[in-house]
Amino acid sequence: MERYVDGFVIPIPNDKLEAYREIAAEAGKLWIEHGALEYFEGVGDDMEPDMGDMQIRTYPQLTEIGDDETVVFSFIVFESREHRDEVNAKVMDDPAMDPDSFDEEMPFNTERMAYGGFRSIVSHEK
Repeated sequence: MERYVDGFVIPIPNDKLEAYREIAAEAGKLWIEHGALEYFEGVGDDMEPDMGDMQIRTYPQLTEIGDDETVVFSFIVFESREHRDEVNAKVMDDPAMDPDSFDEEMPFNTERMAYGGFRSIVSHEK
């Protein structure tokens, strides 16, 4: 089956990383509850890898983060694009997603977040 992935790259202020982690933990439960196959949030760890002579653009370069920021890489896995659309519609209709129910504002600048949906062209599983 060709799975579908929503991917995110988000610059996060270091002093707001824990607040982001708490929000992401709750969001992950919500996506899984509504049918997503997997939900992943990872914080930058090896952001300046040694690639030998290969020239690459690193996530810090891509996101133009400052000294007081880090990068979060996230993805949600679905059965298909149609399944993604169904799950996301359920998540957006969930009362937990009502902006008035949030205790705090988002701990990052949403205008700097990168997002996209990806269809599978190669997939290996153990």
